[in-house]
Amino acid sequence: MANTVKHYHPLSRILHWLVAVVVIGMFALGYWMVGLNYYSEWYRTAPHWHKSVGILLALVTAFRLVWKHLKGAPEVEGKPYEVVAAKAAHLLMYLLLFALFISGYLISTSDGRGIEVFTWFTVPSLGELFANQSDIAGAVHYYLAYTLIGLAALHALAALKHHFVDKDNTLRKMIGSSK
Repeated sequence: MANTVKHYHPLSRILHWLVAVVVIGMFALGYWMVGLNYYSEWYRTAPHWHKSVGILLALVTAFRLVWKHLKGAPEVEGKPYEVVAAKAAHLLMYLLLFALFISGYLISTSDGRGIEVFTWFTVPSLGELFANQSDIAGAVHYYLAYTLIGLAALHALAALKHHFVDKDNTLRKMIGSSK
C-alpha cells in the first residue's frame, strides 16, 4: 500500500521543533551545570530543571512516537542510500533519547530519592540497581548527549542539503510550506 501522507501533521511539526529546541537547551544546560560548584546559587536549581524537563521530554517523546504511528509520515526523499541513512538516523536519535532518559533516571535516583518534576509529581526511585550506578550512568549520559547532538547536527545539515542542493520537499514538509 502506497504512503498517501504528503506533509507532516501540524502537531507532528510542532513536536519536532519543540523537541529540537529542548534537546539543544538540555545539552547546553547540562554542559553548563556540570561546572557548577557547591556554593553556586544554581547548584540545586539547574539540576532540578534539567531533571524535570528531561522527564517531560521523555513523556513528549513517547507521545510523539505514538502520534507518528497513528498519523503516519511522508516518504523520505532522496537517493536510496540517503533514505536508508535518514531512517537509520531517525531510529538512532530515538534510541539515544530513550537511553539518555534511562541513564538520567539512573543517575538521579541511585540514592533512593525520586525525581520531583517541578511541583507537579514525583517519579519514584528504584534505588541503586548496580554498584557505582551514578558514576556509570553519568558517563553513559555524557557520551550519549554528545552523540545525540552530533547526530542532530548531521540531521539538520542533511535537511539543509536537501533544501538548497537537491531542492526537494524534505524541509518544506517539516516547516509546513508547500512548493
